[in-house]
Amino acid sequence: MAVTLSGCGIYKPYSRPEIKTDGLYGADVTTTDTTSLGNVGWREMFTDPKLQSLIEQGLANNTDLQSAQWRIEEAEATLKSARLAFLPSFSLAPQGGVSSFDGSKASWTYNVPVTASWEIDIFSRLLNSKRKAKALYEQSWEYKQAVQTQLIASIANYYYTLLMLDSQLEISEQTVVKWRETVDAMKSLKGAGMTNEAAISQAEANTLSVETSLHDLRYQIRQIENSFSALLGDAPHVIERGRLDQQSVPQRLAVGIPVQMLSNRPDVKSAELNLVQSYYATNEARASLYPNLQLSGSVGWTNSAGSFIVNPGKLLWSAAGSLVQPIFQAGANRARVKIAKAQQEEARLAFQQALLNAGSEVNNALAQCQTARDKAELRERQIAALESTVVSTELLMQHSNTTYLEVLTAQQSLLSAQLSQVTDRFDEIQGVVNLYQALGGGRDMSSVAE
Repeated sequence: MAVTLSGCGIYKPYSRPEIKTDGLYGADVTTTDTTSLGNVGWREMFTDPKLQSLIEQGLANNTDLQSAQWRIEEAEATLKSARLAFLPSFSLAPQGGVSSFDGSKASWTYNVPVTASWEIDIFSRLLNSKRKAKALYEQSWEYKQAVQTQLIASIANYYYTLLMLDSQLEISEQTVVKWRETVDAMKSLKGAGMTNEAAISQAEANTLSVETSLHDLRYQIRQIENSFSALLGDAPHVIERGRLDQQSVPQRLAVGIPVQMLSNRPDVKSAELNLVQSYYATNEARASLYPNLQLSGSVGWTNSAGSFIVNPGKLLWSAAGSLVQPIFQAGANRARVKIAKAQQEEARLAFQQALLNAGSEVNNALAQCQTARDKAELRERQIAALESTVVSTELLMQHSNTTYLEVLTAQQSLLSAQLSQVTDRFDEIQGVVNLYQALGGGRDMSSVAE
């Protein structure tokens, strides 16, 4: 009877609520292709060998990722405890004593019982507790996956930020060299009476301004390297890296169908598993409203037979069953159910919001990448026009009455456009990285919570 009763669950397993995913990526993004950038392994996504080495180092040493692994260990122990709750509990409690009345000979008594207790899970309290613990265990896995995807994306973004700053530093250094040559040429022109000291001073001041910016760029590079080193779980050091113009990213930005978010994004899956936990927590609280059947028994060896002492001892056993129905705690238990149902509704809304946030991140990343690509050709044409302008104004200054102000304006515009071109390239790459993360890329495809 006990086995039969314990096998009768009165609650249905969790089923996902109906979630609308149509238009999740935005009205301007429609797709029926199930191919998703998020399903590409990170080694295929990031082909730069130096970046791959840094990602491997981060996965091995990052403290946040290690903490996430310990969270899995904790959840696994919790699940094991919930499973063991279905089994009887045994305890050994040996007792002994000596007594004497009115100076008589002392009498020794002993009792060596083994007691057992078994809760029959009639109304699935233990079952719901186990299911909740299993959801917690699976959620700990998804948390680790979320930390891993965030870590890989952060390493990639740090790496490409350094490449961007390197390129801007290189452009600025080349600009200083050219502007120094211009200053020298103007000094020669002054000797020929074709310019004046004020123009030379202005040229010198602007050259020094660019030289000053070199120190700011080097300081930014040092800051990024220090933050990067901490992310890798290492002391501050110089990060070995390639060049921005040598990087390649996928040109086709496949986002897959929106419903794939439910299985690809670790944070979305974690939000759903939180809903699963709250669902079973509600069932567990509801089960407390019903009677609790407890079987207990003991068997042991004793020499105490009531008022008599027998030697040698005899075998003693007993068995009992109890059915406890809460009466005075019924109000408190109903309040627990009400609280659990409210928390379940909160978890459902959080799950829905996590999905909406994921869709928004996909749309933002697509827009960032596409905007940078749209500007690329225009920026090339702008730089070509400005280079021509610089050459023309410098020739005019040497052979006509054109002032240095026109040359200065052209040179500054060219430098600004060149630096912006580097930023545009970085924005494109960063958009691809952000899209990869938004689609759940970088997770360990082989790790599945059992």
